[in-house]
Amino acid sequence: MTRVRVEGFTISLDGYGAGPNQDIGNPLGLGGTDLHQWLVPTRTFQRTLFGADGGTTGIDDDFAARGFKNVGAWILGRNMFGPIRGSWPDMNWKGWWGDNPPYHVPTFILTHHARAPIQMEGGTTFYFVTGGIHEALDRAREAANGMDVRIGGGANTIQQYLRAGLIDELHFAISPVLLGGGERLFEGIDARALGYECVQFVASEKATHVVLRRQGHNDA
Repeated sequence: MTRVRVEGFTISLDGYGAGPNQDIGNPLGLGGTDLHQWLVPTRTFQRTLFGADGGTTGIDDDFAARGFKNVGAWILGRNMFGPIRGSWPDMNWKGWWGDNPPYHVPTFILTHHARAPIQMEGGTTFYFVTGGIHEALDRAREAANGMDVRIGGGANTIQQYLRAGLIDELHFAISPVLLGGGERLFEGIDARALGYECVQFVASEKATHVVLRRQGHNDA
């Protein structure tokens, strides 16, 4: 059965999933790159992003690796694709990740502005969905063909799916940094009232990993 998952979304000690003043030079906002000190050195990240050998193993790598297992499609907010707002002035922009993005499966971008699909190297095709979160999820489920759908963020996109009760499992990492501002992951979210409970809580040297699952949903 297809599950809808969030994997590896990182927040600061003060709850922010991105810092303030996001722009093309600071896609994660000021200080936002510090959130991912647990992730970048891992073997999974180095192999997936750079095709490199080596990297750290252990708790952080285990959580990074689980985020790619059994994923048949992704859903991303528009800011996860690029810094452009409004209509698409530059069709040459094909995402933050270069010619070979790390998704390697159909990836659906939430936007208010239509655009033709973009086929990238490595099996990633970006599809631009203007009909909202439900349309994106319906299309992602179909594309996933029985595998899971991963909600990649950002914070606002995750919040929309949480409020709609559409996320089965949420893994987030708490990084030991303070951002002081930006986008809070749980802004206006009552996860307990929505039926989520903590099923895993594991600390490494660089992060604390938390897994929330909606009651009645298991690993099957």
